Amino acid sequence: NAGTEADVFISAYGERGDTGSRQLLRSQKSKKFLKGQTDIFAVKAVHLGHLYKIVIGHNGLGSGNGWFLDKVLIKDPIRDVDYTFLCHRWLDQGQDDGNIARELAVTASSMLLGRQELELKREETWAAEKWKFQKGNTLQFYNRLTRGFICLNPDSRVDAFGDKKNKYGKVF
Repeated sequence: NAGTEADVFISAYGERGDTGSRQLLRSQKSKKFLKGQTDIFAVKAVHLGHLYKIVIGHNGLGSGNGWFLDKVLIKDPIRDVDYTFLCHRWLDQGQDDGNIARELAVTASSMLLGRQELELKREETWAAEKWKFQKGNTLQFYNRLTRGFICLNPDSRVDAFGDKKNKYGKVF
């Protein structure tokens, strides 16, 4: 459910102005904005010079309108330059911060790109998993070797023997 059926719009901003809001209509794929898919669009505009930001979002209409956007790559055919805008967030009223539009700044360099993507993925993973480490929670891990549980208790005690018939909580 990371794709969207909503209408998606983009505005690109450069040193010479902006494109205004443009709907992304025709992808090179038969069905656009599917989970895990890369869509390619041709957007005609006057040359804006060096790009520094985009605003991208959707209208929130249709079933399954929430959308997880990884990144946007804009190719400038005149200068033969690629501009990368990292997002790696939800555009969804029911996920993340509830926004269905994002303002994204251009990524400085391709070397920085890899580091930023890695950091964003690390932050996303932590955001999804940090609830397990809240005060008072007992963590349980299944040990395949002993076929029992290893418990990390809130008082810092570790039960490494593991009761094979442990009835508490979930296995992580």
